[in-house]
Amino acid sequence: MDWQALQLSFSLGLWTVVLLIPAGVILARILAWRHFPGRNFLQTLLALPLLLPPTVLGFYLLMMMGNRSVIGRSYEALIGEPLVFSFQGLLLASLIFNIPFAIQPMQRAFESISISIREAAWCSGLSPWQTFWKIELPLAWPGILSAGILTFAHTLGEFGVILMVGGNIHGETRTIAISIYDRVQAFDNQSAAIMSGALLLIAFVAITSIYVLNDKLGRAHER
Repeated sequence: MDWQALQLSFSLGLWTVVLLIPAGVILARILAWRHFPGRNFLQTLLALPLLLPPTVLGFYLLMMMGNRSVIGRSYEALIGEPLVFSFQGLLLASLIFNIPFAIQPMQRAFESISISIREAAWCSGLSPWQTFWKIELPLAWPGILSAGILTFAHTLGEFGVILMVGGNIHGETRTIAISIYDRVQAFDNQSAAIMSGALLLIAFVAITSIYVLNDKLGRAHER
């Protein structure tokens, strides 16, 4: 087991969840209840990482963050290091390729909350913020938690985008998925099997947790 790669993957996954989920809650709520010009275009844009091949998405992210881009040059001028082939670059890429995995479960959760519940809260004297904090979030929490679990698990297993943007630098950008690839290339199938089994177990637990949470969400709304 490549513990350093596993630790880096866990760190990348946790930071992605911490940064993406709070912002995603606001965006998911807007998409669930507001209709505005360009809404369908925005939803299409947010869903693109689901369909684009990882190498294609990774290529565009590499161009976006490279030293010839405005973002890449600005970051390097400010920090003194290139954005690509760094953990910070991996994190930015992770935030982008995980957008649909975070937004869609939360959007479905907010859409499942009846407008009558919100109206009842307003009639009871609750402000929109109080309604959001005391009513909407508790009802949507299974979807929010599902989004966090799915985002974390997907980050651990991502390979193509990570390799394109971060390369394969030991201790900096080599995640567990890339380490598995390295072990296979070195004909070390035993180590590859152990690490693959760990990711399989994490994926199984993550998917099971999501189904359990969705069942709870469904039963809660039936009441």
